[in-house]
Amino acid sequence: MTVLMISPGYPAEMAFFTRGLGQAGVRVIGLGDQSPDALPPEAKPALDHYVHTGSLAAEDHVVGLVRGLARHTRIDQVECLWEPYMVLAARLREELGLPGLTVEQTVPFRNKERMKQLLDAAGLRTPWHVAARTVAEVWAAAEQVGYPLIVKPIDGAGSADTYRADSSAELDAVLPMIRHVPQVSVEEFVEAEEFTYDTICAGGNVLVENICQYHPRPLLTKVHEWVSPVTMALRDLDEPGLQGGRELGRAVLGALGFTDGFTHMEWYRKADGEVVFGEIGARPPGARTVDVMNYATDADLFSGWAHAVTHGSIPFPVERRYNAASIFKRAQGAGRITRYEGLDRLLAEYGDHVAAIDLLPLGAPRRDWRATLIADGMVIVRHPELPQAMEMAQRFAAELHLFAG
Repeated sequence: MTVLMISPGYPAEMAFFTRGLGQAGVRVIGLGDQSPDALPPEAKPALDHYVHTGSLAAEDHVVGLVRGLARHTRIDQVECLWEPYMVLAARLREELGLPGLTVEQTVPFRNKERMKQLLDAAGLRTPWHVAARTVAEVWAAAEQVGYPLIVKPIDGAGSADTYRADSSAELDAVLPMIRHVPQVSVEEFVEAEEFTYDTICAGGNVLVENICQYHPRPLLTKVHEWVSPVTMALRDLDEPGLQGGRELGRAVLGALGFTDGFTHMEWYRKADGEVVFGEIGARPPGARTVDVMNYATDADLFSGWAHAVTHGSIPFPVERRYNAASIFKRAQGAGRITRYEGLDRLLAEYGDHVAAIDLLPLGAPRRDWRATLIADGMVIVRHPELPQAMEMAQRFAAELHLFAG
């Protein structure tokens, strides 16, 4: 079997999925706009061939390039896990007559309004929502939806260009910040706890399930620089309070016709127990969450995904052994990292339960916390018992400090 992997080395986690394909024993052809010299060391050994193109965004050129490639070498499967190019991957499948998501099936995973229309038709609870292309349409949508509301790009990922408005005055202040977005979804703000529902599927069967809880909700972490975002992968998925989300997640997969690959869904649990759909991508979760899932299970889910999409199964057990949490840190001050405070004390207390530390080194320039959730580094902790895991995550969030100057 030969798999064409789009963007095999970027973003950084793509290299580990590419490595997984090599471990699955298939022939891997990479297609990307990274120069060959820039490919990460995890990806390079897995690639039997690499096709470099000037820009993956030039779809017609890329389709012609792959069409020519297919005249000389057999391609059995096209995979892409980076959201901006999933429609390109679907177009290539159609061009080559290959199985997998079509363009029509892929669009709802990219277009949040179309996504919710299909789920509404399936009788699933989504936030009230209206699409808008102009300022006037945003105001009209706000009249229908009411406040508080959320404004987000139709085809965005994560919480980029996503804003909450509790009044017409706040919406007026938001509008200049979204003028560059061609189309937005104006939707009900759901007051609730926020979770993920992540899966690896093969042949229409869910092989791996994961649920994370965000602390606090991502919109708050986007607004306040001082917040250390925590994502907690939960060990006990049979906990009664999670069953509504699991049932909703499986119903969403069925309604959208998803059968093979990784998915990342977000959902809300209101105080009265009602569960509400947020959004879903036909891709893995970002912000190092697959690493968190790996530490929760002591498994390699990069490799697990690769085996699932090429062989229809995962050749090793995936058992939820721990609650595992990532804690992202944002330095205080501007410039370069000058010191850490609290790390040694926390490691002395919790070191046996710290699975990973990846902080910017001293002297490194700060990252823009608005542009990347990873910010200035992260810590991953884990523990079989949720109260202990939460205690550690909260301590690292509150007591580990990075300083820049």
